[in-house]
Amino acid sequence: MTFYKTLDGLDATHGGSGRYPGVGRWTRHLDPDLLEPCVYGFHLSVDADLLRWLGPTIYEAEPCPDHPLVDAGDKVVTCRVRLTRKLTFDDRVARLFAADCAESALLGVRAAGCEPDVRSWRAVDVARRFASGDASHEDMSAAWSAAGDAAGSAAQSAGSAAWPAAGSAARHAARSALYDRLTDYLYGRDIRPVAPLGQEVTS
Repeated sequence: MTFYKTLDGLDATHGGSGRYPGVGRWTRHLDPDLLEPCVYGFHLSVDADLLRWLGPTIYEAEPCPDHPLVDAGDKVVTCRVRLTRKLTFDDRVARLFAADCAESALLGVRAAGCEPDVRSWRAVDVARRFASGDASHEDMSAAWSAAGDAAGSAAQSAGSAAWPAAGSAARHAARSALYDRLTDYLYGRDIRPVAPLGQEVTS
């Protein structure tokens, strides 16, 4: 089980307030009997729940070892936190990961028997080139506007709405695959080929 804390540098984000001490230092110790999600306490993501709480800066973190956590479903609450490691997540990585997620979804649509509009593929390509400094803001704006038009056209077309709703097992597989991909970036591992959403590529 890995705990994560998303911050803006060392400043709280996602509705929080205050500034965290640097890596290796504990926060102040709050009253463990008063912990309440979104009201009082330090909030951490656990494993794939991190996908819901991305932000400018991501750390591995350690919750208080002396008092139980409060489980809030998509996060946990603890009475003190120690940041243990700053992970590799910046604007470039965020854009590349977003492009990977979009491509994975498009591949999933294709695997379900519906070929995505070419404008959507082009938008993913431009996003990756923009992340690497090879495309302009104007290129990005035009590509995503075209992709939005393509998505609107697909939604209005009965023939394009054939991708079935994923069951819980498929959703879990997709979530796990995206989390694995995110952690490849966060920990500087080799980035595997993009797979259709819910399917795993092992080579």
